[in-house]
Amino acid sequence: MAAKTSDFPAKQRQLNEDVASGNFKPCYLIYGDEAYLRLQNRDKLVKALGGSANSMNFNKYEGDNISPTEVIDMAETMPFLSDRRVILVENSGFFKAGCPELADYLKAPSETTLFIFVEKEVDKRKDIYKALLKIGFEMECSAQDEELLKKWIRSRVASEGKDISPRAQAVLIDRVGTDMSNIATEIEKLICYCIARNAITEEDIDAVCANYLTGRIFAMTDAISSQDQTKAMELYYDLLALKEPPAKILALITRQFNIMLQIKEMTDNRRSSAEIASALKIAPFLVGKYQGWARKYSFEQLRGALELCASNDEAVKKGKLDYIISVEMVIIGCTSVGKAG
Repeated sequence: MAAKTSDFPAKQRQLNEDVASGNFKPCYLIYGDEAYLRLQNRDKLVKALGGSANSMNFNKYEGDNISPTEVIDMAETMPFLSDRRVILVENSGFFKAGCPELADYLKAPSETTLFIFVEKEVDKRKDIYKALLKIGFEMECSAQDEELLKKWIRSRVASEGKDISPRAQAVLIDRVGTDMSNIATEIEKLICYCIARNAITEEDIDAVCANYLTGRIFAMTDAISSQDQTKAMELYYDLLALKEPPAKILALITRQFNIMLQIKEMTDNRRSSAEIASALKIAPFLVGKYQGWARKYSFEQLRGALELCASNDEAVKKGKLDYIISVEMVIIGCTSVGKAG
């Protein structure tokens, strides 16, 4: 079975053990929504296996136009003055759309070739995924829950000889979002900002860390659900000042209301927070926030908000409405409905 978010630490330990011992599986599949973890583990494997652009025994294929036959031919090519050949296949789409040729090949691959597959999306029903599971190792790098993110933040900060309180960790996540690449970038900035001090404080985070789009959208959703039209409009104009396209903002507002509707339905059906997070592919600690927003609307109001988003988007595409005005209308419409109670 593939790793769930809760299985990630065990999977990470196993991969680290393979790297430390040098006992590698014939195939590795690193996948999931969290790009930072995908790339970190990709680079860890490539480095441990001696892969580099200058190596005659390292081959990289990337993109959705990869020829499976070419990959298989290279896999069958004996390594030059080495025990193995390493083939990295990245963002191919093979594990989402399927690839019968590689699925068959992985049933009996060359003993001198090791594969590393790195993908964002995987369909576990595909034959290529099932074939890899029989001989290799897979690890899902999905959005990490709040506790794992805090542990990782503490570790990154401690490696630089500094400390950060639990409250400051929470403020950093709230400000930057759960994307680990963004968090890592902000930690580097904070380390430089606090070079003369041992601790990173909430005030440091306020002074240094950027207000990312995700944070603004969450704040806007909070304002809309609280019927604070003025605050919602201020956040919208802030995003426009930051050169965020209105089309993108409308798409994100639509996504927020779609998630609220699904969470309201699943909550009424007594689904657990863990089940909801897994089904919607959101961080578990965000479920409560969405439930709080959803409680302020009836099902009819949430569906009406989604219909308003869709109709305004269509009106823009038909040239009947300006995009900036269309988002203003959505904010006004969604903050004008009565609370569901």
